[in-house]
Amino acid sequence: MRRFPPLLEMIEGLVRTPSVSSVDPALDQGNRAVIDLLASWLDSSGFQVEIMPLAGSPAKANLIATLGSGPGGLVLAGHVDTVPYDVGKWTHDPFSLTEADARLYGLGSADMKSFLALALEASRDIQAIDLNEPLILLATADEETSMSGARALVEAQQPRARHAIIGEPTGLHPVRMHKGILMEAIRLHGHSGHSSDPSLGNSALEAMHTVIDSILTWRQELQDQYRDPLFAVPVPTLNLGHIHGGDNPNRICAECELHLDLRPLPGMDASELRGELHRRVRRSLRDSGIASDFESLSAGVPPMETAPDAPIVTLAEKLSGYPAQAVAFATEAPYLAQLGMDTVVMGPGDIAQAHQPDEYLALDRLNPTINILQQAIKTVCIK
Repeated sequence: MRRFPPLLEMIEGLVRTPSVSSVDPALDQGNRAVIDLLASWLDSSGFQVEIMPLAGSPAKANLIATLGSGPGGLVLAGHVDTVPYDVGKWTHDPFSLTEADARLYGLGSADMKSFLALALEASRDIQAIDLNEPLILLATADEETSMSGARALVEAQQPRARHAIIGEPTGLHPVRMHKGILMEAIRLHGHSGHSSDPSLGNSALEAMHTVIDSILTWRQELQDQYRDPLFAVPVPTLNLGHIHGGDNPNRICAECELHLDLRPLPGMDASELRGELHRRVRRSLRDSGIASDFESLSAGVPPMETAPDAPIVTLAEKLSGYPAQAVAFATEAPYLAQLGMDTVVMGPGDIAQAHQPDEYLALDRLNPTINILQQAIKTVCIK
């Protein structure tokens, strides 16, 4: 019998330990305390534990805990960082696990600290001697912001396994496909001048109007070319999310900046999309005298697709009772795929609860999750 604490005590310990990741440095925290807590439970229970600090971020780390050895195997994966919380909008303390209304309230309860505790619970009675293939528990950093934890795994080329389940909130419905994310800034540089005479300047703001028209035309072309009915929104989306230009109504605008978000479908290449965006912008500005430059606002996340007949997909469908589906939100699955794993996203939380005040996990999801994970371990690792 493993020396893990009781399940609710593990969930409470993970929720109680803050690990907010944010693009705002004032809000950003490390996750090392959560990683060390998980490591203490796993190390005392026969797992071989490796803590992987992130380069340049000593307060952030991944954890790889392995039971058994050999090729193949199953990874049960989750990120331990959370988004920031809305101060004053929570009814319950976000850093305490509160049981009420047949729910477990707390920051990370659904997205997705609870999954890691449930994965430990599912492995409680399993010994290394029982396994024909290894069981690997993986906890990562900064999924909510930069995916730096997942990228570090790819760089290190570990862990190595054949199958993976990522416990993101899907209501225990298996997911085998999701869109990617590409965020880009476009900056135009014109020439200021007195607004009474347009010949005195060259308006970056008016040039951005031309750029936007070109981008919207491209968006329609992409949506005409790419379509997948498995997605609720079956086409790639392109959102113009932020624009700023100029400083005064009586000055010709010299600088204008646009931020956009593009969500490609599986099969679309982010680097090719980014290159085509740049070409279209420059083409629309030809002979205008307006200069342009670009900045990637994030490293982006590739789309993810696992084959419908992959063994982990068919197993997840059998164990959950639901067909595998496609979702719009992104996960760490593309990075595990780069490590050679067929990956399914399937966890007990609901995406509607993620990133919300009074985030919760329904109590009636606990036992079904444990049962699914136990059966997955037995099928893949014990056979």
